[in-house]
Amino acid sequence: MRFCSLGSGSSGNATLVEARSGTTVTRLLIDCGLSLRELDARLALLGLAAGDLDAVFVTHEHSDHVGAAAALARRHRLPVWASQGTWLACREDLGPHWHPARDGEAIALGDLHLLPYTVPHDAREPLQLVCSDGRARLGVLTDAGTHTPHLLQQLAGCEALILECNHDPELLRRSRYPAFLKTRIAGPHGHLSNETAHEILRSCRHGRLRHVVAAHLSEENNRPALAAAALAAALGAEPDDIVVADASRGFGWLEV
Repeated sequence: MRFCSLGSGSSGNATLVEARSGTTVTRLLIDCGLSLRELDARLALLGLAAGDLDAVFVTHEHSDHVGAAAALARRHRLPVWASQGTWLACREDLGPHWHPARDGEAIALGDLHLLPYTVPHDAREPLQLVCSDGRARLGVLTDAGTHTPHLLQQLAGCEALILECNHDPELLRRSRYPAFLKTRIAGPHGHLSNETAHEILRSCRHGRLRHVVAAHLSEENNRPALAAAALAAALGAEPDDIVVADASRGFGWLEV
């Protein structure tokens, strides 16, 4: 199994997960917070096209995550998994291609096994995801306000983790954002700070953990070096050992 990002941040999120077994290949796009034109351009850089995808999983209805998911599904007749809350919040735009995803109910998709799990975030019914090819597990957590015992349980034992490091609390406090938005971001249903991501990683670290990615960084309220340092400290590693996702370029393929 391998994974990469086409972009990670408030301007648009899209993560690609690929599993191979013999002659078969399964490709899942987690979120599609990009326009179809931008998605096509970024897939082309990987030597892929939208028609090479097998399915889409939408974590929640915020525009930087759902984006062009419905249009992508219609154009290529792709199945889209999302919670019923997300479907309703999207005004049913996901249409006949929608399949209900529920916390703790496994989804079989070709060579991939998907396990959605609930998180605290200010959306209708947000879900994040653990992906497995039967040999290794990738835990994805890109939008949550805090950690919960359930969340930590789902991420335990993963060989790779994509963790939101949205903001540095001091940078957020000093930012130009209005007070209500600062309160929302820092609240228990907002976004993860570097420090909270550090706590999550400390709880989930183990000897088989191969890759850790800092994702969904705020361009104004965080810095790549701060996010990398926070996660590296949780592992007793060096900041260079942490991959930091870029808002427009994401990050390249990582194998697990």
